[in-house]
Amino acid sequence: IKTIGDSYMAVCGLPKKSNAHAVQCVIAAFDMLDFLEKRKKNSDIGWEMRVGIHSGPLVAGVVGTKKFTYDVWGDTVNTASRMESQGVPGKINISGHTYKYVRDYFDCNYRGKVSAKNKEDIDMYFVDKIKEDKILFQEGGQPFKKM
Repeated sequence: IKTIGDSYMAVCGLPKKSNAHAVQCVIAAFDMLDFLEKRKKNSDIGWEMRVGIHSGPLVAGVVGTKKFTYDVWGDTVNTASRMESQGVPGKINISGHTYKYVRDYFDCNYRGKVSAKNKEDIDMYFVDKIKEDKILFQEGGQPFKKM
């Protein structure tokens, strides 16, 4: 997880490859949105969050000479940023590429092709919920909670 201005970027599937990286990202996004909704009920300040998810190869490594940071960069990172900026507060916006990884586990709504800065139009979907007939498991064998 790293901060970029007032945004956070999180990556799944690094440094150890995970076949469930996209599903794990969506589950994490639902958990974050759920936390913010619960917090709104008990706080005078309500925060909203947009979520953008994209899957693909990237470059990762340690950068810096005096202060070291593990960082990620590349087209996948840039596209994930576009997914977030084209999203809607309280919703999970995913690319068509990520949709291929999660469509068997989540109900999604196609948004159509959306223009993204410095890229071709990208197929985008909103993720609504876990499919009724699915129970998702974490790597340790524990089931994820139902949304």
